[in-house]
Amino acid sequence: MQNEIENNRRGFLKNTVTAAAGLLAASIPVTGFSAQAPAILSRKASMPIAPRLRFSVIGLNHGHIYGMTDSLIRGGGELVSFYAVEPDLIATFSKRFPNAKLARNEAEVLEDKSVQLVASASIPSDRAPLGIKVMQHGKDYVVDKPGITSLKQLAAVKKVQAQTKRIYSIVYSERLENKATVKALEMVQQGAIGKVVQTMGTGPHRANFNTRPEWFFDKKYFGGIICDIGSHQFDQFLAFTGSTKADIVSAQVGNINHPQYPNFEDYGDAVITGNGGTGVVRVDWFTPDGLKTWGDGRLTVLGTEGYMELRKYIDIDGRPGGSHLFVVDNKSTRYIDCKDVELPFSRQLIDDIINRTEIAMTQEHCFLATELTLKAQAQAKLLKLDK
Repeated sequence: MQNEIENNRRGFLKNTVTAAAGLLAASIPVTGFSAQAPAILSRKASMPIAPRLRFSVIGLNHGHIYGMTDSLIRGGGELVSFYAVEPDLIATFSKRFPNAKLARNEAEVLEDKSVQLVASASIPSDRAPLGIKVMQHGKDYVVDKPGITSLKQLAAVKKVQAQTKRIYSIVYSERLENKATVKALEMVQQGAIGKVVQTMGTGPHRANFNTRPEWFFDKKYFGGIICDIGSHQFDQFLAFTGSTKADIVSAQVGNINHPQYPNFEDYGDAVITGNGGTGVVRVDWFTPDGLKTWGDGRLTVLGTEGYMELRKYIDIDGRPGGSHLFVVDNKSTRYIDCKDVELPFSRQLIDDIINRTEIAMTQEHCFLATELTLKAQAQAKLLKLDK
């Protein structure tokens, strides 16, 4: 079975590239805004910015790398080179970005002094060790989620980041590659629903098991379901509540319906409490084939003077497309059109690299979101349902 899965890697790549294209209608978004971040997010989408920074890519194992690369180019990055070991992934990336040079090895990228930033979507368990090497070579790093898969890796990353002062940025895409979510955060920061009390985030996904690579089925590579797709929900919790401290109240994970993959998890949930609010998380791999998209991701934000509901990728049997934002307050119930909202992550990240600032994402937020995710995964009880 595993060999059959590996043979279908091309199908996995095609599916993930398609999904990334759907999510990244404009670009990769901001990762980790604090509650005090400037409310500049809802500008209309701008034209691509002229190149002002050189970057390279190492690791093509998840199709998110295509959206990440496109976004960095739009934000003012010049793609110089890339490195991977898989011939099929190399061929696909080269076709998409023909001007990028295929490096002979990883060292060629790391030792290129003209490259300021390295982007990666390698196998999840390889992402933190790569990031450490990138920072030690004097470069900044932006990585697909999960950017770190264990608390031991997190401690090592934090140590090197403190030593080098380089940027280690994780793309929490389910919040910030969605225009409605970017707009909702701006409105929350402006007090649209009063003080935030709770976030409820769900991240259902369609499995498409027949197209997945081998590492997808073994948690030693992806860290577990909460570590992987649950990382988005912890990022949302911190961003919308403004919490700077938090604890895991409870967590559970399970392999409910896929015994043929004993090292896989198809369900997870958690409850969090922080100094700015509380949060509920649920993630799963049970999206049915009848849905018109890969997952009905939702976020509800409860405030003291109203609430918001975000239908991120589909308004089932309703409005077409994604990025649906509904707001209820003491005056009205209304739908917010988010089609012109800018997704500014790449522009701001490149600004941060040039100016050594933290506008796109604070390092504190990045590491706290990761720490909470990893603690929830480590503390999770095994969920077993009666037959």
